[in-house]
Amino acid sequence: MHSNTTTLILTLSIIIWLSPFIAKMLKIPTAPLEIILGSLFAYAGYLGDNEYFDIIAEMGFLYLMFLAGMEVNPKQITQSSQNTLKKSILFVITLGFFAILFGFILDFNAIIIISLPLISIGLLASLSKVYGKKEPWLNLAVTVGVIGEITSIIALTILDVASSVGFGWKLIMQLAMFTIFISSVYMMYRFLVVVFWWYPEFKNVLMPHFDTSDQDVRMAMAVFFIMISTMLTMHLELALGAFIAGVAISAFFHHKKELEEKMSSLGFGFLVPLFFVHVGVSFDLHALMLPGVVSGALLITAVMILIRVFAAFHLRYIRTRIDALLVAFSLSMPLTLLIAVATIGYTSQQIDLYTYYQLILASLFEVIISMLAIKIIRGCCYNLKNR
Repeated sequence: MHSNTTTLILTLSIIIWLSPFIAKMLKIPTAPLEIILGSLFAYAGYLGDNEYFDIIAEMGFLYLMFLAGMEVNPKQITQSSQNTLKKSILFVITLGFFAILFGFILDFNAIIIISLPLISIGLLASLSKVYGKKEPWLNLAVTVGVIGEITSIIALTILDVASSVGFGWKLIMQLAMFTIFISSVYMMYRFLVVVFWWYPEFKNVLMPHFDTSDQDVRMAMAVFFIMISTMLTMHLELALGAFIAGVAISAFFHHKKELEEKMSSLGFGFLVPLFFVHVGVSFDLHALMLPGVVSGALLITAVMILIRVFAAFHLRYIRTRIDALLVAFSLSMPLTLLIAVATIGYTSQQIDLYTYYQLILASLFEVIISMLAIKIIRGCCYNLKNR
């Protein structure tokens, strides 16, 4: 046992250290490479099930959602034009419509149909790290993605609760509690807006400009863990709590410009890569040999990307067609939520092992294809502009 743990720690250290160099050499994004390396090393026997690895990977997932929340600027979204908000909502509605349409045409399982319109902005944090936050299409993707992610997390919460308590009064009570929680968060937000408006110096007390004890990081982590413990107590989706914690930090402490960089360095330098490696470990490479797994995963991937391209039709009235296409691909990576839905579906016996592997593999294909597509589209557009 001690030998296996030592091997796991050493292997993880090597993957985290070398993956950026390998990704740069192969000219592919780091995140999908870490997933692939995790799967390969698990297949070779250097990585496997470990209680501590599972816990840290789960923390990496929640921390990724926290960073995604910090990417959101509530003022930017609330101050967006009516046209932008209208088209963003239409994007989400159209996505759901095409998901149901394709789901029935292709005779998909109910869990797959639920998975098709999922949106997660977790990996937008990775994209902003690569392309910068000033990209217009990336800002639009965040606005659309926040609306889509909230909808997706609500759907995930309903699925999670329904799979454990069934459809009945317990589900209604849990959804009522969820509604109360969201309302309470909004009321707290409005209250703090008033407090900080009357006493702006209070922000500097909580997060001083000249800080020798990393009070800003301590405060951010406290909010992160408080929200997670709240969600645990209420038996609600932890990812939502982590996301809200990130939004809260972004909303009230944007004067600390270096805070996001500090938190991002911790996440993308340690916790988040461990989560991606763990995703790779969870996928058994032997499944590639099973009939229908790869073809099924490619079909799910194709449909998920295609319906987003269709839905992005609404966004071309806000930005250019190229920007709309970039938004479609940037929102085609619901890695974390897709894995969560697949896990819930399999543990509740609503899908079989083949479908589970198809969804996991599809989540990997989407990240790799979407990130490469974004890189190619941006590269082509950049070359055309400079001719």
